[in-house]
Amino acid sequence: MKGATCVKLEWMGENREVVEALIRYCNIYAGVYRIERMCFRGITYSYAQIQVLEYLLENEERNENMSSIAQRLGIKRSNFTKIVTRLCKKGLVEKVRVPGSRRDLNVVVNELGRELYEDYAKGVLKRHFEPMFRYLDQLDPESRALVRDALFRSMGKRDRNEE
Repeated sequence: MKGATCVKLEWMGENREVVEALIRYCNIYAGVYRIERMCFRGITYSYAQIQVLEYLLENEERNENMSSIAQRLGIKRSNFTKIVTRLCKKGLVEKVRVPGSRRDLNVVVNELGRELYEDYAKGVLKRHFEPMFRYLDQLDPESRALVRDALFRSMGKRDRNEE
């Protein structure tokens, strides 16, 4: 547009570049979140599916039912059920009845699911997180905690475990 002036978002102050980087990162991630683009031994999977595997592996001792896991991950229960169904069909997880309940199911990662996750973790660490960690490692622990808190508290949460 001829003669248009550029609006500067001054209300963000010195945080504008951080917000821009965060928005770009989130948009790129959102764009590929559900696409089954990654592959392990002929099994294709998505970031949504790997996120569920990761949560299950990291929280095995919690013995949570599917509704509780969906809530903690911030995923609609129906979407979580679809993801788990896909993981079951791929032979990566199993649904196990909760003793004493006719309705509740636990989801357990089997050996193939563990192997897939280990392969994913090695690759994503090298390609994606090592470069990010090099920058984060330059921060002292208090500064890293401030970055973490800024992200969680902007979502209305005090910490990552709050539901």
